[in-house]
Amino acid sequence: MSSESSSLIGRVLQVRGNSLMAKLLEEDEGFQPSITVGTEQQWVGQVGSYVTIRQEKIRILAIIRYIEAKPGTSPRSAAGCLINLSPLGEINEKGAFQRGVRHYPTPGGEVHGVAPDEINAIFVKYRQQRFNVGYLPGHPSTGVYLDASAMFSRHFAILGQSGSGKSWSVASIIQNAVKVMPRAHIILLDLHGEYCWKDKDGALNAAFDPAITRYLDARSLEIPYWLMTFAELLDLFIDRSDPGASVQTAFLRETLLILKKKSAQELGLEAVSIDAPVYFPLSEVYKHFKEANEMRTDFGKTKGPLFGQFDELLIKMLSRMNDVRYDFLLNPQHRNRSDTLTGLLRDFVGLGNPRSQITVIDLSPVPFDVRPTVSAQIGRLAFEFNYWNPQFREFPILLVCEEAHSYISRETNSQFEGTRKTMERIAKEGRKYGVGLGVVTQRPHDLSETVLSQCGTYLCLRMTNPDDQEYVKKLVPEGESDLLDILTALGRGEAMVLGEATPLPVRFQVYKPDPPPNSNDADFHTWWCSGPEDLDMDGIVDRWRRQGR
Repeated sequence: MSSESSSLIGRVLQVRGNSLMAKLLEEDEGFQPSITVGTEQQWVGQVGSYVTIRQEKIRILAIIRYIEAKPGTSPRSAAGCLINLSPLGEINEKGAFQRGVRHYPTPGGEVHGVAPDEINAIFVKYRQQRFNVGYLPGHPSTGVYLDASAMFSRHFAILGQSGSGKSWSVASIIQNAVKVMPRAHIILLDLHGEYCWKDKDGALNAAFDPAITRYLDARSLEIPYWLMTFAELLDLFIDRSDPGASVQTAFLRETLLILKKKSAQELGLEAVSIDAPVYFPLSEVYKHFKEANEMRTDFGKTKGPLFGQFDELLIKMLSRMNDVRYDFLLNPQHRNRSDTLTGLLRDFVGLGNPRSQITVIDLSPVPFDVRPTVSAQIGRLAFEFNYWNPQFREFPILLVCEEAHSYISRETNSQFEGTRKTMERIAKEGRKYGVGLGVVTQRPHDLSETVLSQCGTYLCLRMTNPDDQEYVKKLVPEGESDLLDILTALGRGEAMVLGEATPLPVRFQVYKPDPPPNSNDADFHTWWCSGPEDLDMDGIVDRWRRQGR
């Protein structure tokens, strides 16, 4: 039996622009539940598997979307069943894969199991980059290669529900990226201490090679208040729903300009904007508000125009300034002069001492209500750094945002409006200045639509929430949205990748990261059977008081 006939599994019945219907062979036509193509055994009719349609010189690669029995039949096997196919692209006479279909088959075209060399032809263009992120479950010997430049420069999103393998995927992708690109510059926002953590003995562990990884506690990094934009300072101190918010905003703008102009003169600057990274004392801001709030004229007989306008704001500012949890932000010990910005940027992009490819910024010790503001600062620093860097094309930066939905909200009237706008600016303009964005979320429906729509590549893991599924379908190219129907059936660490970084939509298994992140679920059964009988309550209380895990 020839290899051509041994791989035949069915024939085309119906042809449409974005789908094909085929019928599997009947038992008397030689149907087999599994076939061997090359050295691989393939199960016939598996949803998500690849096939080729052959007719004369036409050879089309397609993926099986679903399989169903013929109406009115009670099948005992898949023989004679109908399969719906999505055409992905053509394989030319030289064996090279081209995305998109120009020449469609007609009814009667043969459907064959895909050969290993046909699968390999898909990724031959990207194989030279060596950015291998996983393998095809049905073809374990076939690695999945992505276009690193397209993925990182045009932004990407990793989407999946809790437990689907998002942290594994992030760690695996970064591990493989730095392996093949030794001068990568990656900044990872770690909200839960999963990628760098301390064990019981206090030793630092990491999901990446310690020789190329820099761990920074967001508090010790000290990204101080004077680096914040005006919009971020509004998020921090002013409640936008307050009836007096407009007056508070105007007075804050005027005060900041006065203080920054004074500092700018000391630096020899002729002019300064409201968002310029120039030091100013926060105590002076408080003092200006307090004086305006208590101003009286005519020996105390006449109240000033802003008398009593800032009572609640002053209480909020003072409580924040006196709260030791915010010292890293509002009371910096090292970054308290304008000339400390250079050292901060060196540490930030991995050019400090020691140098590193990966900078993990641990946000887990930071108070929940200020994490969005700090995250926005980090994102803006990455953008501003390369915006003013004349070598931005030779020094691209990737910012990976874990749990992005918690600080890049879809709602436009949220508390952290300035934070959302900062990240949306990176999504819209970052690629022009060599700043890539990777967003990781379990709730894509809650994430800014602007940010998600700017992502060129989507890695979709298991997702069972109907709202999230429909939301993601609207974002991906129309011809590929139907392929997301399999999201509920994906295993842990299994993903469907779509977009610019891949030659075609691919369902693949992400390589298990080595070492893995510290993201395993608690083993209730094991520890409820043999767990500790007592705990160090004093230690727990002490860490709680010190706000340090």
